[in-house]
Amino acid sequence: MMLARVADSLYWIGRYVERAEHLSRLAVVMLNANLDRTDAAAQAARIALAAVGDPDPTRSAQVLQAAHALALDKEDSGSVMISLARARENARQVRDQITTETWERLNLLYLRVTDPGVEEAFADDAAGFLQEIIADLHLFKGAADATMSHGEGWRFMLTGIYIERAQLMARLLEVCFSDAARPAANDHIALMSLLRMACALEPYLRVYTADINPRFILEFLLFDEDFPRSIRFSTERIEEHLAHLSRRLEGERADALRLAGRLNARLKYADADEVEAAGAGSLLAAVADECAAIHEAMYETFVAYPLELSLPA
Repeated sequence: MMLARVADSLYWIGRYVERAEHLSRLAVVMLNANLDRTDAAAQAARIALAAVGDPDPTRSAQVLQAAHALALDKEDSGSVMISLARARENARQVRDQITTETWERLNLLYLRVTDPGVEEAFADDAAGFLQEIIADLHLFKGAADATMSHGEGWRFMLTGIYIERAQLMARLLEVCFSDAARPAANDHIALMSLLRMACALEPYLRVYTADINPRFILEFLLFDEDFPRSIRFSTERIEEHLAHLSRRLEGERADALRLAGRLNARLKYADADEVEAAGAGSLLAAVADECAAIHEAMYETFVAYPLELSLPA
């Protein structure tokens, strides 16, 4: 088993790069909707800002400023700039554990968002700037998959990616499908924005053709086992990677795997009719809460465990 600090850094690289990609996509959808000069822009902004915990409805009328804050706010610990800076710092600390290809891609991303001309680049073409970040994050993930050994370090990184993705998707879906947001679930503009923010428009249309149906969208983003950004896909990957990482653990030290298995089973065996009848809010809240519990259990197991419970040699 690798050192706790190494596991911790690799796990957080995964979380931060996933967060940066998600926020970049939210901002791009807002900016592209703004080109139409219709209610679509404000609706997209409301969804994006609510999904990142900003409930102020007045900010949705200032789309460019809201997108800039998501991307380049130096004071916001969740912005794209800060997320990439923290991912790069974690990568620097474990430089010997990742390949040159992954390090160079992440370092280039960091240099792009910290360049002295970043504000000018964003002002010239904000959507294009963010699309390039998304493309480079795809390249980073591809480089990690293609060049890193698929051992413990890679699995810690992937666990971070999928825990972050499941939580972010749950929060995004809550904005449109919680009990308080049910009117938004019948808004065509809101549903199209949601699909684009989840990078799911084309995959969804291949399954359901042109039927923008709120129930189908909820089922697809919650339960589809093949779409890599559905919550079920993420929970299966979380359990898969933790199963490999926990093979030598016993009893309470395997709590993270037990929690991951329970969450995956909740999604795997959920009844779509019951979810629709009861409202998706409770299930989505449970996903976010249980991902947080898995995170805490992982820390107790792999990072902050006491010396007397150290892993076997």
